[in-house]
Amino acid sequence: MPPPEQRNPKKRFSSVEIDWDDELPPPPAHLELLEDRSREIISKNESPDIGFSYSINPYRGCFHGCAYCYARPTHEYLGYGAGSDFERKLTFKPHAAQLLREAFERPSWEGELIVFSGVTDCYQPIEADMRLTRGCLEVCADYRNPVSIITKSPLIERDIDLLLALQRDAACSVTISIPLWKRESAHALEPYVATPQRRIETIARLAQAGIRVGVNVAPLIPGLGDEEMVSVLEAAAAAGAAWAGTVFLRLPGAVAQVFEERLRANLPLRAERILHQIRVARKGLLNSAAFGERMRGSGVHWEMTRQLFNKSCERLGLANSEMFVIERESTFRRPPRAGDQLSLL
Repeated sequence: MPPPEQRNPKKRFSSVEIDWDDELPPPPAHLELLEDRSREIISKNESPDIGFSYSINPYRGCFHGCAYCYARPTHEYLGYGAGSDFERKLTFKPHAAQLLREAFERPSWEGELIVFSGVTDCYQPIEADMRLTRGCLEVCADYRNPVSIITKSPLIERDIDLLLALQRDAACSVTISIPLWKRESAHALEPYVATPQRRIETIARLAQAGIRVGVNVAPLIPGLGDEEMVSVLEAAAAAGAAWAGTVFLRLPGAVAQVFEERLRANLPLRAERILHQIRVARKGLLNSAAFGERMRGSGVHWEMTRQLFNKSCERLGLANSEMFVIERESTFRRPPRAGDQLSLL
């Protein structure tokens, strides 16, 4: 059987599955980039559990390879697997910026907040060359459309100039995700992400530049992340983070299988305890899909963890509030084009 990082759970929408002979293991998964010719770039969120309505995903799949990523099942809708396919068969939208410009020109768009990203990290490594996220941010700056960004990547430091322009003319906030503090824990479950300590440096550099930045201790992994949570909050506060948030671990669909396999392979001495704590907080299950429950745990341990989180934020001066907030009236405006008649007023 191939190692966990080369496996895909059974695909929900495929009638054909390939089994490998034990003596002929599959080759390592190589990076494959695939063009996504979608005609739309803005996604509308209908979930009552999520605090924003619109998001942009210049990419699908994510090279970071986080074992717990709730977005893995979205790759199954493309005909790929939620395991190694999600990490190495990456789709990109080559005309993302142009699609966004076209969306902003429609009379129906009124300048609502846009979040980067919902089902991928918009600053994963391929962004360094493709610059699709930067292109979309340039459009947002041109139209003074407010944005909020969630990422684990120090690559966002490249775009400080754009973030400052957006913050000046519209609204901009950045959230850096750091669910774990110990390097060995992070490497086991986030194999291709910058270390937690390097992400703290990103918070510091953004804060020093004057950009509104916070930390997301998410997903909160019981039996692991809860033990490291206070260390993350203390380091983030010292670096200049203004707020903090947390979301309980979600393991929808095939994510549960990917997470458990990699947890047992990379943290074998802790795996059983972590899985037990998840089930305790999920009423005996590894996941809950119900609105109102899927992003939070239940039971005594979860409540104690929440109280510790709240008290730590209070002690450190971190706002414990919704991160997706526009703090000023609408700033959206369509830039003049060649040939437009100038206003007399």
